[in-house]
Amino acid sequence: MQDFHLWATFVIIGATIVAYASERFSMEAVSLGSLCLVLLLFGFLPFTTADGNDLGPARLLAGFSDPALATVIALLIVGQGLFATDAIDGPARYIGKLGGASGRRTIFIVIIAAALLSAFLNNTPVVVIFIPILTVIAAQRSYPGYRVFMPLSFLCILGGMTTLLGSSTNLIAAGVAADFGVHIMFFDLTGMGSILAVVGGLYVLFIMPALMRERPSVMARDNTTQGAQFIGEFPIGVGHPFIGLQSRAGMFPGIQDLTPRLMHRRDVPILPPFEDITISAGDTLVVTGTRRAFSKALALGNAIAEPDDAVEPGDAGDETGERERPGPDYHLVEAVVAPGSRFAGRTIQLSGIRARYGVSVFGVQRKSRMARMPLSEIRLEPGDTLLLGGNYEQVLRMRGDHDLLLLEHSAEPVPQSRKATIAFAIFAAIIVLSAFNILPIVVSAITGAVLMLATGCLTIYQAGRAFDRQVFLLVGSSIALATAMQDTGGATLIANGTIQVLDGAPVSVVLSVLFLVMALVTNVLSNNATAVLFIPIALGIAAQLGASQEAFVAAVIFAANASFATPIGYQTNLLVMGPGHYSFRDYLRAGLPLVIIMWLTFSLIAPWYYGL
Repeated sequence: MQDFHLWATFVIIGATIVAYASERFSMEAVSLGSLCLVLLLFGFLPFTTADGNDLGPARLLAGFSDPALATVIALLIVGQGLFATDAIDGPARYIGKLGGASGRRTIFIVIIAAALLSAFLNNTPVVVIFIPILTVIAAQRSYPGYRVFMPLSFLCILGGMTTLLGSSTNLIAAGVAADFGVHIMFFDLTGMGSILAVVGGLYVLFIMPALMRERPSVMARDNTTQGAQFIGEFPIGVGHPFIGLQSRAGMFPGIQDLTPRLMHRRDVPILPPFEDITISAGDTLVVTGTRRAFSKALALGNAIAEPDDAVEPGDAGDETGERERPGPDYHLVEAVVAPGSRFAGRTIQLSGIRARYGVSVFGVQRKSRMARMPLSEIRLEPGDTLLLGGNYEQVLRMRGDHDLLLLEHSAEPVPQSRKATIAFAIFAAIIVLSAFNILPIVVSAITGAVLMLATGCLTIYQAGRAFDRQVFLLVGSSIALATAMQDTGGATLIANGTIQVLDGAPVSVVLSVLFLVMALVTNVLSNNATAVLFIPIALGIAAQLGASQEAFVAAVIFAANASFATPIGYQTNLLVMGPGHYSFRDYLRAGLPLVIIMWLTFSLIAPWYYGL
C-alpha cells in the first residue's frame, strides 16, 4: 500500500502538469481538481510517514498558509498601494529617460540593472522593487507587458546565482553543506555563476521574447482606453494653481497633459493660439485630455468642474479655488449614452445626471468632431462616452441602467497622490527590513499591506482586487502535491534511482545527469527543498568518486536555482505571473529551454572549471 500512495502521487502530479500545459481548463479548475484528488487519495487510504505521522488533510492543506504564499499576496497588495498613489510614477519617468526614445532599450537597461542588483541583494525584494517601475515604463512606452516581467524574474534568478547572498536557496544549501564540513564563501559561486548568468541572459533577452505570445492584460487595456481624448473644463477660482500661468508659443506649458481648447473670460470666448495671456481668477478653461490626465488633475485638487456644480459663495472652494481632493474610494468610470436615452438632446448642465445617480460629469468624448464650446453647452448624443466620477457605491448603482450604459471594467480609483510619500516609505521599509534580514520578508510584507490600508493609501476593495486567486490556488495545491511526493518517498526514490543509474559512470557524466535531475525536480518541489534533499546525496557521491566536493555543491545550488519551467518553481515567478498575465504553458514554453541551456552549459564548462 505504501508503494501505491507513491505511484498514485506521481500519476496525479503528471496529470496535473499535462492539464496545466494543455490550457484546456482554467488554472483554477486544474488546481482545485488536483487538490481534490490528493485529498481523496489520502483521505480514503490513510498514509503514515516514516517518522510515524499521518499524512492527512491538515498537512496537505498547510500550503495555503505557507509563508511564501502569504508573502506574494501581501506584496501584491503593497504594489497596488504604490499604483493607487502614483508613488512610482516619478522614479519610473526618471529611469525611463535612461534609454532615450527606445522603449526596448529602456526595458533592457532596467532589467539588466535588476539582475546586477540581485547578486548583492536577495533576488525576491529586487523583483518586488522593479515590478511597479517596469509596469509604469512599459505603459508609458507602449511596450508589451508579456515581454517584460518573465525576463525580469529569470534574469534576477540568474543574477542571484552569482553570490552566496543572491538567493535564499544559496544560503540554505551553503548552511547544509557547512554541516558536512564544506564551506561556501561569498564569491565562491561567482565564476561559474557568472558564466551561467551570461549565457542564460543572452537567451532571455534575445531569444525568449520570440517564444512568448501576447495575452490580453489590464495594462494593455488601460493603454488603449486611456489614449482617447475627453473634453472638460476648469473654473479658475481664487487661489487656483493655474493662476499666473503665462502663454508661450500659443499654449500654456504649465498645464501638463491637458490641452487648452478655449478660454472664457467674462463670457468672452478666446480661441487658441493664446498670445500674451495670463490666466486669472474668474477664467474658465475648456481643455481636452486623456482619462489619465483628468484623473491626475483630480488627484492634485485642480478643481475640474461639472457644469451644474457651481461653487456657492461662502463654500471652501470659493476661497481656495480647490475642491477637496477625492478619497481612496473615489472612482472615475466611463458610460455610454444609449440610443433612445432620456439624456439625448439635453445639455449636460440640464441633464440631471448628478441628481439621479449622485455622480459628476467631468468630460465627454464623441466619435465625430465636436465644436469648441463650454462643457455646460454640449448637447448629448447617443454614442457619446461620459467620464463620470463618484464613490464606488454610486458607480455600482448605475448597473443595468438603460439610459447610460456603464462600462464597469473602466472603473478605476483616482490616485491618492498626496499619500505617495507614505506609500513609498512603506515600500522602502519592506525592502530594507527584508534585504538586511532585520525581519523575515513575510513579516515585513504583511505589515506593509496592513499599513497601506491603515494610512488610507488603499481601500479594502482595492486590496481585494490585488488578491490573485490563480496564484493562491496554484501555490496551495502545488505545495500539497510536493508534500505528498516528499512524504511518500517519491523525492528520495528519484535521488536514489539517479545514483543507481550513474554507478560506474565518469565524474563529468555523473555531475551532468545529477544537475539535470535536480533542475527538473526543483520545478515541482520548492528550490529550497531540492537543495536540502540533494546536498547530502551530492556530497556522498563526491566522496565515493574522490571528486571535488565544491563542484557537487555548486551543481546542487545552480540546479536548484534553475526553476524556470513552472510558476511554482520560485517565488519571483509567482510575483510576475499576475502583472504579465502568464499561463502555466508560458513558463514551460519559455523556461524549459532555459533549463536545458543551463544544464548543457554547466555540463560543458564545469569539468574544465573545477578540474574534474
